[in-house]
Amino acid sequence: MFRDIIDFVKKPNNEKIAIIDIETTDLKPENGGLIIEIGIVELDLITGATKILFDSLIKELSFGDAHRNAWIFNNSDLKFEDFKNAPSLNNVKNQIQEILDNYSLTAYNTSFDFGFMESRGFVIKKDIPDIMAVAKEACKIMRSRGGYKIPKMQEAWDNLFPSTNYIEKHRAVDDAIHEAKM
Repeated sequence: MFRDIIDFVKKPNNEKIAIIDIETTDLKPENGGLIIEIGIVELDLITGATKILFDSLIKELSFGDAHRNAWIFNNSDLKFEDFKNAPSLNNVKNQIQEILDNYSLTAYNTSFDFGFMESRGFVIKKDIPDIMAVAKEACKIMRSRGGYKIPKMQEAWDNLFPSTNYIEKHRAVDDAIHEAKM
């Protein structure tokens, strides 16, 4: 179970954690959504340094013409044709699981990223807070009906780093690097 953020900051389990970000063809695996890119970045909690652990396009077995008009292809620099020679998820599954086994892992919206990964058989330790939940408390962006809203990644970035010109690329490893900085 996720630990409280205050407890985590006071006593992290490790000096290094990993942040995962995935890109998909749909928001839900049960709607036929496929993982098309996985990025995993190590974050050194002492220095703030990041290191890319995994960065690859992924081609699941059922990927095909039905996915040509997926949202991701109109909102990133990813192109349907980029996946012609992408490795299959099965070919990189052991490499990814080894990383997951060796790190405490988080994401910006763990229910999305972890949900997709677990639906593909990955086992994930859930012992550190979701970056999105932390961003909600850090940003304190009010909803019109009261209370704080859950910020999208770009909203959180703009709130925490207002003097930068970063635009979310919707590319797994780039997003993971920026999520680590949050």
